[in-house]
Amino acid sequence: MQRSDLPAPETGFVITHFLVVDDQDAARDFYARVLGAEPVVQRDPVILKVANTWLILNVGGPPTDDKPDVTLAVPADPNLVSAFMNIRVADITAFHRQTTAAGAQWLTPPMDRGGEIRGYIRDPDGHLIEVGQATGLLDMIDE
Repeated sequence: MQRSDLPAPETGFVITHFLVVDDQDAARDFYARVLGAEPVVQRDPVILKVANTWLILNVGGPPTDDKPDVTLAVPADPNLVSAFMNIRVADITAFHRQTTAAGAQWLTPPMDRGGEIRGYIRDPDGHLIEVGQATGLLDMIDE
């Protein structure tokens, strides 16, 4: 492992995404299989390098002294969402085919929404992941 494999910048900052999971191994394997994530740390917490970012996966737990009123838990109702990952791809048709073959279950096939083609998948704990390909949105940008 090299320093660049970890979300530990020497200057400035990086943004990672933390997900509470019930089973670290199942979640790690899902992200490795479906998104090609590279495990940097295997457990407690799992740290995955995914494309140009990192995912941190850890089990939930009770409040701690640095977050005294916060309990970490997987989504109680996966149909109520306040945040989700957003993955932008160059070719959503190929990505849909590849991830479906790897075991991802899409809520619907990707749909053309005018400015983009997008669809959604869930991880084993119910976290929502939006996948989109910019189409007409690109025409709205002045160069």
